[in-house]
Amino acid sequence: MFRISTFGESHGGGVGVVIDGCPPGLPISIEEIQKELDRRRPGQSSITTPRNEQDQIHLFSGILDGVTTGTPIMLMAFNKDQKSDDYNNLKSVFRPGHADYTFQQKYGTRDWRGGGRSSARETIGRVAAGAIAKKFLKQTLGLECLCYVEQVGPIRTEMNPETVTAEQVESNMVRCPDPEKAQAMIRLIETVRDEGDSVGGILKGLIRHVPVGLGEPVFDKLHADLGKAMLSINAVKGFEIGSGFAGVTLRGSQHNDEFYTDDSGRVRTRTNRAGGVLGGISNGETIHFRVAVKPTSTIRKSQHTVDQAHQETTLAATGRHDPCVLPRAVPIVESMAALVIMDHYLRHKAQNG
Repeated sequence: MFRISTFGESHGGGVGVVIDGCPPGLPISIEEIQKELDRRRPGQSSITTPRNEQDQIHLFSGILDGVTTGTPIMLMAFNKDQKSDDYNNLKSVFRPGHADYTFQQKYGTRDWRGGGRSSARETIGRVAAGAIAKKFLKQTLGLECLCYVEQVGPIRTEMNPETVTAEQVESNMVRCPDPEKAQAMIRLIETVRDEGDSVGGILKGLIRHVPVGLGEPVFDKLHADLGKAMLSINAVKGFEIGSGFAGVTLRGSQHNDEFYTDDSGRVRTRTNRAGGVLGGISNGETIHFRVAVKPTSTIRKSQHTVDQAHQETTLAATGRHDPCVLPRAVPIVESMAALVIMDHYLRHKAQNG
């Protein structure tokens, strides 16, 4: 019931989103949306791409006098600092790790200027829409979508996710709430950047204060839709919810979350290995999941590849690229989580009143 369509290319005129199904009467300002986009934009720190895009969002419809009208919302950011000449040598070469080859085979053509639609620049629309969903969910349910960098390469924080705050996440450029581990992560990213290489890692996602009953029991399970949403993000190679793959080492007697009734009469679980979802439906506990992000595909080191004539060649990329995409992916993961929860909340209300 809450739907988005994104449009635009990395080196085209701009990128944006059309949002359908947003309820009327939600107070939302361009400044609130822009704040989320500023967390995603390039050039925000020394460990991100130096491409200097301000990603200034423009409103075309659906919000009047700071309030949603119930009609389609269109938002767009114009590209200002694209340098397509950086990609001239890639017109006929398939970049390792990128979608160049598959796009060419699927469509018979491709946008060689930074990947076109396969570029993570497309996620501007997702973050803009996510800002609206996050505002609605916070105002209506007190719900919070939070993400942070849990691991970069081999460096991982062991902080208790339940204690992590948004302020801690935003306290440093790598968006890890653990100050000591954050500095180690930054040093690692700087090292691989100077070597002309890249590094991946893991993002931890949390959705707090989720009401019981969101999600469908079969094909639209809440965690299935969350998985689809996260795996649709550029560079994401894995998704797990709750105990995930680590749960296979436990017995059922260890893994099951026992129920109890708290002092307010609410049914709770003593542990949360299910990750806040049972049978595809939210159980009221915090939803927690992890997202695996691969190393950035574009690196300066020479790599073997082929061109469109299937002739073998080598490639050392030029241009401006993130040595690690995780810090900028944090608001994207939060936004995708909010979009999924927003849709399921509206579906639940339509069904149950």
